[in-house]
Parts: sequence; structure tokens; C-alpha cells
Amino acid sequence: MNLSNLKPAEGSVKSNKRIGRGQGSGRGGTSTRGHKGAKSRSGYSSKVGFEGGQMPLQRRVPKFGFKNINRVEYRGINLDTLQELSEANKVETISFDTLREHGLVGKKDKVKILGRGELKAKLDVTVHAFTETAKAAIEKAGGSATIIA
Repeated sequence: MNLSNLKPAEGSVKSNKRIGRGQGSGRGGTSTRGHKGAKSRSGYSSKVGFEGGQMPLQRRVPKFGFKNINRVEYRGINLDTLQELSEANKVETISFDTLREHGLVGKKDKVKILGRGELKAKLDVTVHAFTETAKAAIEKAGGSATIIA
């Protein structure tokens, strides 16, 4: 150990300079805020996205399209998923509650059966909606497709 590698103890020296503590500190007077203007005043806070009077990005970008507030979002479940469910759990009737128990849908979801895959099991399916191909495949396998109102 020699004088060239001496250091103060960890945490004993504060690196941040205290502002607004007189001219002798080098950060007195305006306290690093400059002269006049909104940013020099106490209580100043800028709005989110404010760009100094320039038109903000959120207003510059063109808007287009239409969002239907009454749109009904369905959780899609394919026939191959139903086939796996019936094979794994020996289920013959599939309802919304059955799908919820197995973690495929949430309690506020609406379910639509889609036509991907092949259905071999005879299933009675009761959900909110079906595609035409899915309904035909279920009935072809000897099951029934019932819609929940």
C-alpha cells in the first residue's frame, strides 16, 4: 500500500453536488435552472409527449380505420385440440365449462370452434360459435354442435 492507491471508504464521499446553497458552492444563484421561463419556476412539469410547442408525434401521425366498440372477440379452438382433449381425458361432451377446467379459455371469453385438424371422436360440443367446416366435421363424426345463446 502507498499514497498512490489510497481511496476514501465506500459511501463516505457524496458525488452529487448540492444545488441552491449559495454562490460559493458554484451552484447557487439560479440553481442550474437558467434564467426565466417555465422550467425555472417551482412546480413545473411538462405534459407527456410535449415537444416545446412543435406538433407532437402523436398528433402528427395520420389516423385511419375504424374501431367497432361492439366487436365480439372469440377465442378460437380447433378440432385437433378437441380431439386431443377427448383422447387425453375420455370426454364425450365438451362445453364451455369443460374448456375452462382444462385451462383453454378464460371465464369471460367467448369460444368459437374452428375447422383445422381432424375429428374422429363422437363429441357433443356446446359453445358460442362454430365455423361451417367445424360444424360439418363434428356432425360427420356423429356428434352434435350446439350454440350457447
